[in-house]
Amino acid sequence: MQAIQVPVPGGDFEFVQREIPEPLDNEVLIRVEACGICHGDAVTKEGHFPGITYPRIPGHEVVGKIQKVGTKVSAWKTGQRVGVGWHAGHCFQCEPCRRGDFWNCVNATTTGISSDGGYAEFMVARSEALVAIPDAISSVDAAPLLCAGRTTLGALQASGAQGGDFVAVAGIGGLGHLAVQYARKLGFRTAAISRGSEKKSLAKQLGAHVFIDTKTASASEELKKQGGAKVILCTAPNAKLIADLMEGLCPGGRLIVVAFTRETLQVPAPLLLVGGRSISGWVGGNIDDALRFSVLAGVKPMVETLRLEDARAGYEKMMSSTVHFRGVLKMG
Repeated sequence: MQAIQVPVPGGDFEFVQREIPEPLDNEVLIRVEACGICHGDAVTKEGHFPGITYPRIPGHEVVGKIQKVGTKVSAWKTGQRVGVGWHAGHCFQCEPCRRGDFWNCVNATTTGISSDGGYAEFMVARSEALVAIPDAISSVDAAPLLCAGRTTLGALQASGAQGGDFVAVAGIGGLGHLAVQYARKLGFRTAAISRGSEKKSLAKQLGAHVFIDTKTASASEELKKQGGAKVILCTAPNAKLIADLMEGLCPGGRLIVVAFTRETLQVPAPLLLVGGRSISGWVGGNIDDALRFSVLAGVKPMVETLRLEDARAGYEKMMSSTVHFRGVLKMG
């Protein structure tokens, strides 16, 4: 099979020929049809995950059809179209697993990090990590929902906000353009925050009631003019912007970080103490929910498709925020 691998931490992508892997007893072999290019792939590219071994094939927004099933797999059949996201499997035995909290399994594995991912024509995946892809959505459109969609929708659903509340989305990129759609469809009065006026018309098209241009105004001040946001969802990896937004929360408001940044986040304690405001991170969410909700509500990612051999260019566009808005590798 053809694949893109990272040979060493920080190394360039290599376009290589690899043997098609064989599934273990509890795994399936997937012929990959589409794989999203996510900022989380930088963890594999740069070697930021403890214990990761190389060479490694990145990619954790994978959609394809099952070609072969392991001897202990009974819930899935050959020919089914399935997806696998960041979470690649769990142990079923640790305390979080016994509570059904598989996302926090202490022995959890990660697609494209613990095992090879979807920057390839074939990959293997554990059966408990799979999700069925609805017929109503294409493989290319489904791929970004397995991470970007699942994360943003899950964060909003778990935020405590209710229909009619004022919710802001900071950053209108791969995550943010989905988050704005979800916020509107969940019934929130939605603000979109971005730098520059270029995305104003797009934000309105996606469903935002309010657009805030941080190039010409303070986002927190503009939010305060609206009474303050119940929730601010931070989808851009900018630690300074995230900290500055705290003042834009209403009393009891919550700022949720879903963007990966290695920068230190500095927030003055009084902003938390006064008004009972809070800040938290979010990486979870249910992939089935994201797929079903997206189909029912008409939420779709805006994607650029690329060939597998163009993965390096797609990754560079993602890292420089010049992709419109989610890059997806389309096999074949």
